[in-house]
Amino acid sequence: MSDRIIGIGTDICAVSRIERAIEKEHFYARVYSETERAYLDKKESVKAQSAAAMFAAKEAVAKALGTGFIRGVMPWTIEVTHDAAGAPGVHLSGDAQGRLEEIGGRRVHLSLSHEGDMALAFAVIEGE
Repeated sequence: MSDRIIGIGTDICAVSRIERAIEKEHFYARVYSETERAYLDKKESVKAQSAAAMFAAKEAVAKALGTGFIRGVMPWTIEVTHDAAGAPGVHLSGDAQGRLEEIGGRRVHLSLSHEGDMALAFAVIEGE
C-alpha cells in the first residue's frame, strides 16, 4: 500500500504578537521546549520571526492532527526541530504523538516562512 496524505494544516501568525509574548517568561517556557528556546536564543536578530514561525508550526500541526489545541494536543507536545541544514521537522510527544498514531500517521512534513510581521507554517501528515 502506498503512503497517502491523511492531514494538512496551516497557520499564519503576527511576529509582533509573538515578540511581545516571548518577553513573558511564563509563555516562553511553557510554549517552547528547552531545545526550541536554545535554538531561538541563538537567532538574535530574527528571534521573534523564528519564534512566530515555530508557533505557527505548532498550530499547523495541531490542525493537521484534526484537533487544534484540545484533547491534550498542546503547544508543548509539538516540538519544532531543525536538521543540520536548518530544515524544520517535528517531534511529537504525549497526546500529540498518541493522536498521530490514532489517525494512522507515519510522518509529519513541515514548511515554515516569515516575511516582515507575518510568519507562516504548513504541515502535512503522511500515513499508510
